[in-house]
Amino acid sequence: SIIETAKANGLIPYDYLVKLFEELPKRQANDSLDNLLPWNVQRL
Repeated sequence: SIIETAKANGLIPYDYLVKLFEELPKRQANDSLDNLLPWNVQRL
């Protein structure tokens, strides 16, 4: 799950989800989401 993947990458799941929910509405339909994947997000 996304929560377990966030944990495995050293992220706090709640903080990671907050970041996702803040960033996703700013994206266009064809924008890449690669920088939002748990292994690409800097420590929160």
